[in-house]
Amino acid sequence: MEQLKARLAELTELLEAERERLSRLVITRETAGELLARMTDGGAVDEPVLETPTAAAVEGSPFEGAERRVVGTLSVPKWQPGMAESVLPRVYQDILEVVDDAPGPVRAKQVVPRIGLPVETTKIEVTRSKLKRLVVRGWLEETTPGLFTPSRIRKTHSSNSPWKRGASF
Repeated sequence: MEQLKARLAELTELLEAERERLSRLVITRETAGELLARMTDGGAVDEPVLETPTAAAVEGSPFEGAERRVVGTLSVPKWQPGMAESVLPRVYQDILEVVDDAPGPVRAKQVVPRIGLPVETTKIEVTRSKLKRLVVRGWLEETTPGLFTPSRIRKTHSSNSPWKRGASF
């Protein structure tokens, strides 16, 4: 039984490390997509861009003849009237739900445990980054630095208000 508990703890630690790595990769992908969008006509890039490697790059490559994909999609689109939270990645939906259900402005460190993450500096900073991304895209507002609330415009267009659901914080 003790060996299984030790193995479970080890696997849990590995899982958490992989979740953190995935979170960083998602942020990196979004940042790359934003930069790519700015380099093109300033609009969002929706289609993957396929590049064919040059002959010099292919010579001696173990991936000879393979196409490289550069994906430049934005996973957090700009909010527009009628847009549902379901267009967002799951973690962003969870963050929105926490902020929407709060009786007032919330800080990143209040959101972290409510979305199932341990309250650690790295998790708080990653969550703060996601909150700020939601602000830039119109899903949330940052009333004062570090305090996040639902976007007033989004809430006026939403019929699914947390207060109608009887939510508590």
